[in-house]
Amino acid sequence: MTIRVMVVDDQAMVRAGVCAIVGSQADLTVVAEAADGATALTMAAEARLDVVLMDVRMPGMDGLTATAQLTAADPAPRVIVLTTFHQDAYVYQALKAGASGFLLKDSDPATLVAAIRTVAAGEAMLSPAVTKRLIDAFATGVVSSANQDDPRLARLTPREREVLTELAKGLSNAEVGAALGIGAGTVKAHVNALLPKLGARDRVQATIVAYDLGLARPRV
Repeated sequence: MTIRVMVVDDQAMVRAGVCAIVGSQADLTVVAEAADGATALTMAAEARLDVVLMDVRMPGMDGLTATAQLTAADPAPRVIVLTTFHQDAYVYQALKAGASGFLLKDSDPATLVAAIRTVAAGEAMLSPAVTKRLIDAFATGVVSSANQDDPRLARLTPREREVLTELAKGLSNAEVGAALGIGAGTVKAHVNALLPKLGARDRVQATIVAYDLGLARPRV
């Protein structure tokens, strides 16, 4: 199946370059382009989109606002935020807005293409540099006083809470399994069970929820 992509960036040359990269792949096709968030929302309503490549800073409606509205739609496309800015705040805000990926514009074409395929398959994608910054800044340990009143936390079994806590540290299934003394397959099953309970679409979104619930805390 061909993955339908929209490119959103206020710089025409950047859009042209990204479109050329996407269009060079047999399984990817650019079906829409937009120079701002508001136009992107209008075009998204008319096109059957799988993935949106979204710039952050644009005139009028910015990329973060547009991302939040796009991901709230039903059905919702997957969004990869593509920007020159790598501040932690942008990463966190983009993921909170519902983005499934965050790549810097200096990422190589192969990384961009892989990211599109990854998020279209329902997974999350962050560039290695962004992942390290996110983990260093936000995922470092367990908070002793989790928000016990949050209904999302009440939906989780004790084991699922443990898995989510380890997941928020940026660990793979195998690493989570090693930490908890269970197999990677069992971890995957727990992850698949806890995602819908949290209203999260992927591991990155689950990590953000873990911070909201108080299961993980920033580095101090």
